Amino acid sequence: MAQEKQILFEGDELVRSVNRMAHEIVEKTANPSELVLIGIRSRGVHLARRLARKIEEVAKTTPPVGVIDVTPYRDDRAREQGLRTVGELEIPVDVDEKTVVLIDDVISTGRTMTETVKHLNEAGMAQPVCIAVHGIFAGTAYQDLLRAGAGRIVTTNSVAHGSNEIDVCGLLAEGTRRLL
Repeated sequence: MAQEKQILFEGDELVRSVNRMAHEIVEKTANPSELVLIGIRSRGVHLARRLARKIEEVAKTTPPVGVIDVTPYRDDRAREQGLRTVGELEIPVDVDEKTVVLIDDVISTGRTMTETVKHLNEAGMAQPVCIAVHGIFAGTAYQDLLRAGAGRIVTTNSVAHGSNEIDVCGLLAEGTRRLL
């Protein structure tokens, strides 16, 4: 028998979780006007844009949003043989002296985020802050990401890990109560 899908987060809870993430970014940034958000295609881009809008409300400054395409390294794609390259990198501003924040929805094996960090480091950018909603960190993913040059790794506490700095437990509890 097929199990019916159920929604854990309704629109309001999703908005509140993005708000919590944006507040955490602003609170832990010395100068919010120096932020540059880079979303990893595809879900990270949507999240980066939503966070930028909320950061604008909170800090009265709009962080520029860039996009990086690392599709060949995504965990949800079959590994292709041969040369893998990072796709386009669109950053609308110079990132020298800026706080670069890489954003994605999930870090599982860490391959996508690790390759992104390596690519940005090779391009001469400072160590980025890496933010994900769900930090699963299979195997050595967390250590691999740090070795690749991540300055800091921050996740919500949707999955227990030492990188949890953004509290969404209350929202998860509300959604779970609604389902029961």
